[in-house]
Amino acid sequence: MARKTMKSLVRALIAAALAAIQIGAASAADTIRIAAQKTGTFAWELAIIRTHGLDKDAGLTLDVRELASPEAGKIALRAGDADIMISDWLWVSRERSLGAKLAFYPYSSALGAVMVPTASPIKTLADLKGRRLAVAGGPIDKSWLLLQASLQQDGINLKSDSTIVYGAAPLVAAQMLNGDMDATVNYWNFCAALEEKGFRRLAPIQDIVQRFGAKGPVAMVGYVFEEEWANANRDRLARFVDMTRKAKQILSTSDSAWEEIAKLTGAADAATLRAYRDRYREGIPHRRIEDEEKDARVLYRVLAGIGGRDLVGPASDLDPGTYYHALPGD
Repeated sequence: MARKTMKSLVRALIAAALAAIQIGAASAADTIRIAAQKTGTFAWELAIIRTHGLDKDAGLTLDVRELASPEAGKIALRAGDADIMISDWLWVSRERSLGAKLAFYPYSSALGAVMVPTASPIKTLADLKGRRLAVAGGPIDKSWLLLQASLQQDGINLKSDSTIVYGAAPLVAAQMLNGDMDATVNYWNFCAALEEKGFRRLAPIQDIVQRFGAKGPVAMVGYVFEEEWANANRDRLARFVDMTRKAKQILSTSDSAWEEIAKLTGAADAATLRAYRDRYREGIPHRRIEDEEKDARVLYRVLAGIGGRDLVGPASDLDPGTYYHALPGD
């Protein structure tokens, strides 16, 4: 009897071990490692995904690595420590031209704006000539380059005709609030906050984009991943994108969802939170991937022309494999 009991126990232990191995394998197969900036807007979506159980509905386990900056996310992706991060198609194309096979899928078309005080005498972009202009992100920031290229069409060289100061987005916003600058080019969420503090939009960057022939709002930032990983995990990636679309749908239709993430956004008051909500909703992509790519090719040439190799690398055109086309419904 003892021998039978021992055999039964051994069988039970083996069965349990095999089950644990299968569960572990399934979990690993459905895990996506995400590199996300702790204070970025992607963190807002990830919070909604967790709160509403969208990851469980999609059969996914999200291993989120919170990072301090977009550059840290790029390093994590290229080092193989993350599967997905948020970046722009310009960087993806540049990396591809240097031999890295990355791919891009649109995440948001929310872009910043040129902001001025409400009572400012600056009424048009041409009025920026001779003014003090604070630029977030540095000399090769895409919005800044697009603004320069736009005014060059009118014979205005902002770099030589105006006083330009570069800085981190929070610092640039503070300079405007202190009255140290006449105008600023900043990221969309900082522009939204400035709107609630007595500033107005002189020109949204998306309007400037249209001047170069884009047919609609262009998603400059998107999900970025290794092409090889995406091809080996088509179903997992499709479930991930579908899950994030559902998160966007919640944020686009539910005002109470914004209360859930209010602290995460860093909004100082209810008015600023509403501004974040409205601008975020405007930036949700709804265009076909083919149309996004066509406009990106147009903008790439503009940016390459003014930003040069420091911005785009050795390629004169958007790399043909930059956009990922293998998701259902695209």
